[in-house]
Amino acid sequence: MAATKRPAKKPDGEEGVLAVIAEMPEPDRSTAEKLHATIIEAAPELTPKLWYGQPAYAKGGPKGKVVVFFRGAAVDGERYLSLGFSGNANLDDGNVWPTAYAVTELTAADAERIAAIVERAASD
Repeated sequence: MAATKRPAKKPDGEEGVLAVIAEMPEPDRSTAEKLHATIIEAAPELTPKLWYGQPAYAKGGPKGKVVVFFRGAAVDGERYLSLGFSGNANLDDGNVWPTAYAVTELTAADAERIAAIVERAASD
């Protein structure tokens, strides 16, 4: 019986996040690079880490709780990259609020909008 080769384990932290982003096919890779930069600039207190093998950003260091994450379109066979917020995100707004967004491109205006959402999500 032939041995099954397991994929190499990704490094922890930002190095792992950047490795996953580098493996994404275009156009997700370019969008993910911009999204990563937007998130770390908007909320430098969040720590990049891999969560279920995808880029995520946690409050409280590498062992902290994930606040925001994204998944490339190819992961789920979708036509768009998904940006999501966990239950740890400070986004509550009445009885109904969004926790996920489809991202097909990231313009400067889109990045500004996302930065504001990330800042709010990471706030106490």
